[in-house]
Amino acid sequence: MASTSTIEVTQTFHHSTTTHRYDIRWTSLGDKALPPLIFVHGTPWSSRVWHVYAQSLSSYFHVYLFDNPGFGDSPLGQPLPGKEDSISKAVALDADLAQQSEVYAALYHFWAQGWGTKKAHVVAHDHGGLMSLRAHILHGCEYASLCLIDVVAMGPFGQPLFKLVAENEAVFNALTPTVFEGVVESYIRDAAHNDLSKETMGMLKRPWVSSDEGRRGFVRQLMQANSRSTDEVEPKYSAVGRKMPIRIIWGKQDGWLPVEIAERLKEKLNAKEVVLIDGAGHLIMYDQQAKLGVELTWWLSRISS
Repeated sequence: MASTSTIEVTQTFHHSTTTHRYDIRWTSLGDKALPPLIFVHGTPWSSRVWHVYAQSLSSYFHVYLFDNPGFGDSPLGQPLPGKEDSISKAVALDADLAQQSEVYAALYHFWAQGWGTKKAHVVAHDHGGLMSLRAHILHGCEYASLCLIDVVAMGPFGQPLFKLVAENEAVFNALTPTVFEGVVESYIRDAAHNDLSKETMGMLKRPWVSSDEGRRGFVRQLMQANSRSTDEVEPKYSAVGRKMPIRIIWGKQDGWLPVEIAERLKEKLNAKEVVLIDGAGHLIMYDQQAKLGVELTWWLSRISS
């Protein structure tokens, strides 16, 4: 697959939970009469990681893209008036996937109003996997199929960097912009098996290094990454594969989430198969863009027919 022009998330979905108000940026591509297809990103990425696939598949599907709260073009959720004192430090950005999943589910139901009896195919990466599963199990989002790519979906979690940042928040927030940018680049580079182009690295790191707010957000999401919890939904995974087709795709050289996690998840979800892509790490969409494109196209054409 070749590179494509940037897709702007120009529409805004407003949603309030019991504690926050969210303004989620989203867009869609393709004929509205086509089957719906949703791409869900993880951390510390945005919907931009899906642009090539969204553009290519929009000839066959009505494709939806969105940025999670605090990522890409979607701002962090804002506390509702009078709720500031009741919100814990953990209820922000990446860590509180319960809130992010609730917001995504509300967005899904909003989109579904125009689908009639159709259900969406969902492709999810990283913590987008846990979001998609929570939305289905807890919030009634019914999918036509689910494709999980190097996903965060089972505990326990943790990388050494998460603990280091959590124990030294003030130090990381005090880093000079140049040093901080080096930390972000190193973190992103570690997610890929192959070298990232200068253009791709610039796009991935820009939201986190171009402002004080972005730098604080990056530190916060690393601090909170260990606090994701699957306890509420993981015991219910076995029923998911009996309700819809599930495919698991994994980078064979994923250094963040080793391939044995894919096999464990397959058993938990009653999924039919795990597809391993050689020469790919966690950022499989950049390591092996064409191979992932073939796997997605084959999967979606097969289940759609």
